[in-house]
Amino acid sequence: MTKPLRLELDRSAKTPLAEQIHRGIRAAIESGVLAPGARLPSWQDLAAQLGVARGTVRVAYEKLSSAQLIVARRATGTHVADRPRFPVRRDKAPAPGSFMEMYQELTAGPAIFQMGVPARETLPATLLARMRAQAVRIEMSAPAIYPDPRGEPALRREIAAYLALARGIECGPSHIIITGGFSGGLGLTLRVLGLEQKKAWMEDPGFPFTRHGLKLARTSIVPIPVDADGIDVDFGLKHAPDAALVVVTPGQQAPLGATLSLARRSRLLDWATRSKAWVIEDDYLSELQLKGRATPALASHDRAGRVIYIGSFSKTVTPALRLGFVVAPAALAARFAEVAACLAPAPGPAVQLALADFISDGHYLRHLRRTKRVYAAQADGLLKYLRPRTANVAIAGLAAVLRLPEGAPDLAIAREAAPLGLAPTPLSLWSASKDTARPGLLLGVAMSPPKKIEASCDRLLQIIDRLT
Repeated sequence: MTKPLRLELDRSAKTPLAEQIHRGIRAAIESGVLAPGARLPSWQDLAAQLGVARGTVRVAYEKLSSAQLIVARRATGTHVADRPRFPVRRDKAPAPGSFMEMYQELTAGPAIFQMGVPARETLPATLLARMRAQAVRIEMSAPAIYPDPRGEPALRREIAAYLALARGIECGPSHIIITGGFSGGLGLTLRVLGLEQKKAWMEDPGFPFTRHGLKLARTSIVPIPVDADGIDVDFGLKHAPDAALVVVTPGQQAPLGATLSLARRSRLLDWATRSKAWVIEDDYLSELQLKGRATPALASHDRAGRVIYIGSFSKTVTPALRLGFVVAPAALAARFAEVAACLAPAPGPAVQLALADFISDGHYLRHLRRTKRVYAAQADGLLKYLRPRTANVAIAGLAAVLRLPEGAPDLAIAREAAPLGLAPTPLSLWSASKDTARPGLLLGVAMSPPKKIEASCDRLLQIIDRLT
């Protein structure tokens, strides 16, 4: 024994005392507190020291012996077994400048100003936990059969009803496939379409994870600029009229917040119909529009079945659920089902059933209404504090876009802010190339709690002043 062994037992815990002793000794062996060959007290002596029944310690020792962690001999007593030392394998840090480095930086948290995650204060966590626990019990008591790879029928019915009411999309449960978040939906869609070496329009600036997903799918990405009316359809028609795919965020363009105008919607859909091109609609915020009523989905205007709609519950509920969905056009519904069944089945039933109950009982719509009120107030508070201190700031979707002077190192500013618990997102990362990149910071509204706004903004502005 290299260090004294201390076993602390919690007699009020649900974990049996024998299991607590077993875990304590095992942890001591694996951490090196008990070295190979170290002698342990007999189970009678340890029982007396801990004030427990001798049978309790005996059960713990038997488990340790079965795991070959200890050896008991009549002559020499009980010792920690000799075992070869295996080096602890640690994941290597991503290569500097790699996609995974960016991914880890953007998804680390939680932190002030972080994008892409909802406020914890608005989540009815206790209610959801209770519903999920009930769903797990139902799942475990159900017959042991493979679930529908498209997802639980109850959740698909609720989503279809919600989309008709809130997003103007007419579809049936058979058109809906449950996925592992937006990324799962995008991956499933790209597998179904099989567009390797085909041209794909991508908003510039646009979501960097989507851009990298298109790259992994071996499409030829054509960056299309964005203005106050959304993606510039005429630019796309001029430079890549033969594209096979368009990925667009028409409701609230990510990251600049523009709504795709009605004229451009019509022009985009007319071109897609004539060219037999596919349009992936990323409705990442659903109806979480802070001012007024959300614009109907692009898919609600589609009469030719060219729009594949992808939604998720990451922004509206929590990314921890890892739940999204695809609405497949009627002509592709069978193909989506086949690919889901063989390559990308839906997540486990329990989380789906819990969310289905959450929606059907009316909690989801109430949660959205409350969340919009909270976020709108936080956005107003953020602008109120920033505008007297920096003129170039505006709300776009669920973020405040803070423009920086030309040449400002927004990535360096974000990395400087990280140790302070701040996570502004560099705007330049959303651009397709350095030539089109414009420096700026995206400040997530959801993660901008009123009590911390002033101090957090002051710290961020000090970093900006120092580095620009």
